[in-house]
Amino acid sequence: MKLYLLILFVVVCAPASSKTIKAGANEKYTTIASAINAAVTGDTVLVAAGNYKEHNLVIRTTIVLKGINYPVLNGEKKYELISIKADGVVVDGFKIIHSGVSSLEDISGIKVYDSRNIAIRNNILEDTFFGIYIQNGFNCSIENNQLTANNKEEQQSANGIHCWKCDSMRIINNKVTGHRDGIYFEFVKNSIIWRNVSTNNMRYGLHFMFSNDDTYVSNVFANNGSGVSVMFSNRIKMFSNYFEENWGDASHGILLKEISDGYMQGNHFNRNTSAIFMEGANRIYMTYNSFENNGWALKIQASCVDVVLEKNNFTGNTFDVGTNGSLVLNKFNNNYWDKYEGYDLNKDKIGDVPYRPVSMYSMIVEKYPPAMILFRSFITSLLDKTEKILPSLTPENLKDTAPLMKKAF
Repeated sequence: MKLYLLILFVVVCAPASSKTIKAGANEKYTTIASAINAAVTGDTVLVAAGNYKEHNLVIRTTIVLKGINYPVLNGEKKYELISIKADGVVVDGFKIIHSGVSSLEDISGIKVYDSRNIAIRNNILEDTFFGIYIQNGFNCSIENNQLTANNKEEQQSANGIHCWKCDSMRIINNKVTGHRDGIYFEFVKNSIIWRNVSTNNMRYGLHFMFSNDDTYVSNVFANNGSGVSVMFSNRIKMFSNYFEENWGDASHGILLKEISDGYMQGNHFNRNTSAIFMEGANRIYMTYNSFENNGWALKIQASCVDVVLEKNNFTGNTFDVGTNGSLVLNKFNNNYWDKYEGYDLNKDKIGDVPYRPVSMYSMIVEKYPPAMILFRSFITSLLDKTEKILPSLTPENLKDTAPLMKKAF
């Protein structure tokens, strides 16, 4: 009797086996929506290649929605295409095009509403307003997607990957181009952005707002209106990223504004108007970063405190460091500066005299930008040489007390 009850308990409590439901012109379910509605928790909806105009597909059950040979979902410039309103959903292998556009609604190619454990992977999104939008999500992954938009005006465009009020997100190996911001985080914590390529976006390649304890690693941010903006955030870690070709009057490789307790290592800043612009930044540690061929390698405002730069390379920059004040409460130590003209008598590979990376001419340009017309003129060289001998305008305590004679790495 006990054995019979045990078998009955196992049979009753065992989950029903999942099944595969096929959708397509030659299948029982000719529309994707009918296949989704027929599915129950754990099922896979397998969609055949083809062109589908089904307005908005709403997923309210934990299923896998998988495309074969990239079936095309066409929003006809009117609709959101996939709306996810259940936990544990997977969307894999679709081409999603022509979403609607709205200044009142956040219309997206794929949007997740208040859900957990979502996976969005291997999709192609073209001409969407928001590409992939996750609202109040937890433990979700966005991986191996390609997102392309061709908007000309910022007001008519939205972000490629947009996460709002999320926790434990993974944004991995996506390619984003042509959007307002390539990747946007607002109120997002404990998340990672890894191996993404964000290029030719109108505003930022990556934009952080009010997001703490996040990490981004091995990403490329190139040819954007400005590379990356990290604002009003704490404990952000940045490793081995590339910031390239971000040019313009207000363009930066990265903007650090009102952030605290950050860590930057192994990043590459190449050919940006300003590689790093820092304002209101506190307790930021930067090491083994490369600054090459930028207009300004580093603009550090007087509002920054306890910023430490050690073992970084500065080569080929028009100006190494600029600032807007005389009181500097930051530390520069053991960096390599290609403009350093000091000596090393004891051969310990460290310069015997400090290096002052802020030139008099850079201070003048900071206050009077039209002075750039004198760049590389004899008078500016004379000013800088004089300032090195008799410092008067440049901050006395903004100096590298032990500059390296050779590159740090």
